[in-house]
Amino acid sequence: MSPPVFLNQLGLVCALGSGKQEVARALFADTVSGVASHDGFADRPLHVGLVTSPLAAQDALPPSQHSRNNALLLTALAQIRPEVDAALARFGPARVAVVLGTSTSGIGESEKAMASHLATGELPARFHLHQQELGSPALALAHVVGAKGPAYVISTACSSSAKALASAARMLRAGSVDAVLTGGVDSLCRFTVAGFRALDSVSEERCNPMSAHRHGINIGEAAALFLMTREPGPVRLSGWGESSDAHHISAPEPHGKGAMAAIQEALKRAGLAPEQVDYVNLHGTATVQNDAMETRAVHALLGPGVKASSTKPLTGHTLGAAGALEAAFAYLTLVDNPEGHLPGHFWDGAVDDSLPALSLVKPGESLGRPVKSVLSNSFAFGGSNAALVLERA
Repeated sequence: MSPPVFLNQLGLVCALGSGKQEVARALFADTVSGVASHDGFADRPLHVGLVTSPLAAQDALPPSQHSRNNALLLTALAQIRPEVDAALARFGPARVAVVLGTSTSGIGESEKAMASHLATGELPARFHLHQQELGSPALALAHVVGAKGPAYVISTACSSSAKALASAARMLRAGSVDAVLTGGVDSLCRFTVAGFRALDSVSEERCNPMSAHRHGINIGEAAALFLMTREPGPVRLSGWGESSDAHHISAPEPHGKGAMAAIQEALKRAGLAPEQVDYVNLHGTATVQNDAMETRAVHALLGPGVKASSTKPLTGHTLGAAGALEAAFAYLTLVDNPEGHLPGHFWDGAVDDSLPALSLVKPGESLGRPVKSVLSNSFAFGGSNAALVLERA
């Protein structure tokens, strides 16, 4: 029997704030916060999930790895650094790995460099192509903490960091390493926003998941970082499932077949029946096709009674960081939460009658008991699907 793996520590920063306590207060509040209108990301103000908390200095990094992406990651690291250092001392640097998910890496720095080049004919002195390499976050993190085990990044769009957690768990179960720093990070920039606007997928107002009036996403940024080991901790990553639709480059398979396959695999690995899931953190992007597909999949597998919500109106869609960030929300739902408070589903309440009904969490709602298990969904372009099951240990 494979050994269980645990999420021992959590550091995070997103539009809701920095650190577990600040984020939890906003996550379980009955009023909406986080996403707000900001200039600088398009030709007009847009609602985005911008991190406004102070970010960590990057003095420990070479200039070639300086980026907003890595500053977000180091901010999350700082919250758990003592426990990370203790794990390195306990296991040895060669037995500690780094596995992260991202989709932007340092492309924001390249965007600024190109703007400077167009204006002056020269690239900024501090710009380096290594800043935009997808592997930069893992290399930066390993450099700062001194980890010598495998260090790599998974980049499969919006399922990236959910798949990173699954990959980290597999390494631990195989005995390849004894600890993994795992999670995800992505940062806001005009390039990303422009790409989604080209697909007519961006909402200029706060996004409206599962509504009959939904019409697009808000882009966000975040970093969520876990210390994962086989040592008992507060949360167990008990299941994960992955699948590929191969249906369309950007549209999901409309009936949710790939999503259902990932969810079924995650539940099977966790040894849970559908009725044992207390809460589902929906991918819930507020696009027409994603919400329709996911609603059908969750209803078909878990029924209409399971509590569910999308947290993207609070944080925006953090793309490659979304899987880890929403796993972090699952962690906060499972730990130090005796009343079973659930993340609220903020929308206009306009039911889409073409879809099966789900029991969407009312802001401020709770189970009235500790939450035992959470399913977190992540569905990406190209039909790359991932589902995680987290349980209170």
